[in-house]
Amino acid sequence: MGEWVRVGKGGGVHAGQNGDVIGDAIEELARADTLAFGGVGFAGTLLPVTEAYGRVQAALAEQAETVREHLDRLLTHGSPAGRAYAATLLERVDPSAARAAWASMRDDPGEFDTFRGCLMGRSSLGEYAESRLAGG
Repeated sequence: MGEWVRVGKGGGVHAGQNGDVIGDAIEELARADTLAFGGVGFAGTLLPVTEAYGRVQAALAEQAETVREHLDRLLTHGSPAGRAYAATLLERVDPSAARAAWASMRDDPGEFDTFRGCLMGRSSLGEYAESRLAGG
């Protein structure tokens, strides 16, 4: 998937440093095979990928430009679920770019698991993109 540029603790951009929270979170999203935005199952357990999404979402407020670069790469090089996470995050900083990203994914057959609370499902990226474009 390529090398991810990482954001250091002081806000500087570094490549490949261990212990980088944002870089590690982006890598987690890049290889995601599940889409879940909250707790799953009866216990409401947060999946590692959901926690990674939360870390990237929080970083958007403080480092929007740097995180945006990560999101652009994730849209190109991420797994189907990773691309869905990236487009969802992009909605917060650039809704028109997010809409274009969703539109470009309409025909993508890549699949991933989905969770809504304790309900597990499966979706193609194309189906999920259509749903997001329709306001879902």
